[in-house]
Amino acid sequence: MAPRRAFLAGAVLPATAVFLAGCGFTLRRPPQLPFSTMALAGFAPRSEVAAALKRELALVPVRIVEPADAQVVLDALEDRRQRSVVATTAAAQVREVQLRQRLRFRLRTPAGAELLPAASIALSRDLSTSESQVLAKELEEAQLFESMTADIVQQVLRRLAAVRLP
Repeated sequence: MAPRRAFLAGAVLPATAVFLAGCGFTLRRPPQLPFSTMALAGFAPRSEVAAALKRELALVPVRIVEPADAQVVLDALEDRRQRSVVATTAAAQVREVQLRQRLRFRLRTPAGAELLPAASIALSRDLSTSESQVLAKELEEAQLFESMTADIVQQVLRRLAAVRLP
């Protein structure tokens, strides 16, 4: 029985690899940006989005510099996280909250020429709550915000990759 399994595995795995290669499947790569230096402006001093953008831009690689030395400037017009109650019990205990994160931004040259007009990326996630699992729900909330931040950063990078410099 074991030789038969080895034969099947030897036949199926290469066929799967050929099928995936034929359909155009590739692992996600960092986008190719048309500039090598960038400035981040308008972000709060401890912005999670700005920190994640800096990490991702270092992989591309794009250097973060002062606005006067940059090829492009990414202006954060709004960088906000919100937590709002969606459902409560008759005893006024919170049962569900909605987490929202929004980034409004634009891309311009240091001289002020607009490369990307003001755009907005808004995400939301629902989170059930429980008084008996407060610590676990706090951790889950932090992970959801981290996931939304990563998603926003990837969307911003894809939009930046589509920019054409003058």
